[in-house]
Amino acid sequence: MEENVNLCEAQLSAWLQVLFQQAFGEALAGFSPRVQPTQDAKFGDFQCNDAMPLAKTLHLPPRQIAQRVLDGVSLPPMLAKVEIAGPGFINLTVNPLWLAEQLEKLAAASAFGIPQCGAGKSVVIDYSSPNAAKQMHIGHIRSIVIGNAIDRLHRALGYRVIADNHLGDWGTQFGILIKGYRECLTEEQRQNLTVADLETAYVASSTRGKTDEAWKDSCRQELVKLQQGDPEDRALWQRFIEISIEEFTRMYKRLDVQFDLWRGESFYNDRLAGVVKELQDKGLAEESEGAQIVRFEEEGLPVAIVRKSDGGFNYATSDIATVESRVEEFNPDRIIYVTDERQQLHFKQFFTICRKLGYTTKLVHVWFGLMSYQGKAISTREGNLIKLDDLLAEAVKRSLEIIRAQTPEGMTEEEQLALAEDIGIGAIKYTDLSHDPTTAIDFSWDKALALDGNSGPYLQYAHARICSLLDKSGESPEAGSLKLDTAIEKSLALALMQFPGVVQKAADNFKPSILADYLFGLSQTYSSFYQRSPVLKAEAETRASRLRLCSLVAEVLSSGLRLLGIHAPRRI
Repeated sequence: MEENVNLCEAQLSAWLQVLFQQAFGEALAGFSPRVQPTQDAKFGDFQCNDAMPLAKTLHLPPRQIAQRVLDGVSLPPMLAKVEIAGPGFINLTVNPLWLAEQLEKLAAASAFGIPQCGAGKSVVIDYSSPNAAKQMHIGHIRSIVIGNAIDRLHRALGYRVIADNHLGDWGTQFGILIKGYRECLTEEQRQNLTVADLETAYVASSTRGKTDEAWKDSCRQELVKLQQGDPEDRALWQRFIEISIEEFTRMYKRLDVQFDLWRGESFYNDRLAGVVKELQDKGLAEESEGAQIVRFEEEGLPVAIVRKSDGGFNYATSDIATVESRVEEFNPDRIIYVTDERQQLHFKQFFTICRKLGYTTKLVHVWFGLMSYQGKAISTREGNLIKLDDLLAEAVKRSLEIIRAQTPEGMTEEEQLALAEDIGIGAIKYTDLSHDPTTAIDFSWDKALALDGNSGPYLQYAHARICSLLDKSGESPEAGSLKLDTAIEKSLALALMQFPGVVQKAADNFKPSILADYLFGLSQTYSSFYQRSPVLKAEAETRASRLRLCSLVAEVLSSGLRLLGIHAPRRI
């Protein structure tokens, strides 16, 4: 990961590095100065504070270090002023003419200058991965939206992304389900089978198996028949999977999420025995009470079972087989898994096993905190295990009420519904993505749909407001030449220059929240600009420049929201 991903910071850091080397030579071999934005504009635009920590190394007062670095220096075109302040801060003020030129170059570049650091590299992203034959609910939303944002960010950086929906489509539950399908559903339900019916059959069968040993034994027999390839049970299992995928696809389409692969656990069944044998051959697995286990004494982790005493395989075995397959087929630079925090131990164990087996592909577990709903834990017991379908429907319904209350002129019913879909689903996604993935989230409708503050609708409205201004002007914003005559215009330009680096930083850290925070900050800076700087009423040259600046903000807001999987309507 590059340390300086902000374009201005990178260029200023490179300039200062030359000056430090000229001033102190070998004493600072390998040293790279750090440049960061100032907290107060009266101290310039950027600041370098490295003179302070270097005082011990160079045995000089910090201010004297800063003075030697800057003695006799001619300012490069990028800077209007350089000053030493306080004990040795180096304050840097960017030249607005240079800044305008750099911003125009960025705007002319493909994808607004997002670095193509992933070109020629592949990454597999494993996310969502619901269990077949079960309805998706509010608890599934985080893996979907975080995973999809990480997916989009990597594609923007030029990576070849293989998005894999690793379905839970094999295991004990299918013996229970087959038994429930045959004996707990009506003929009509079996004829017109839905995922809801499958869930009903599973719950009924599982519940009965807790008190009825004969039933439980029958479920086991169905599982054995399925595993041995019984044609009738295999056909039922295939039907269950197809119905599940059809339902999941409908949900993903509404969320604007797409996968390159749908490979469930069953896809890797033929590899499992070979994985255990390889672990045995390499001395990594050993027998314990009839099971095959892997110990992690050096790592201080509990043992992992790779083959149970009854001959069955565990998730660790399946996941190792999955890595084996992905490395053979795609040779990815990294494989990213997006799951909740409860699976951290599992990933530490199986990542360790993969490393001991010699895999060099970088394995990353992006874990996220759990979601609660309006102050309560999400669970069946709490009565708030809301189906994802119902959550999205409620979001659209509430958004439509807000839209109709504002009675937009000339907007048809169809347009209102489409807008409500964009705002409602965008609000749900942004509520998640605006938080660091590792934090727990309490979902609140009031916060999600707020038209002010850090929310999806606020950013969508900011974008639409700029589009309205541009449309009202009747002019082409591309015709304007940028002039950054005021402090707020310069601040807005500096904020726009950060966009490519923010995208890279968000991807490198697997945190879409970094991009969300940036977009909110950009919209706030734009709001300050709009309040202080007349656009349509300005004289011609200034008007053209400001329209150009506005159009660039709209472009970045739209692009940034798209990378988060959120639509940016031109009209609200």
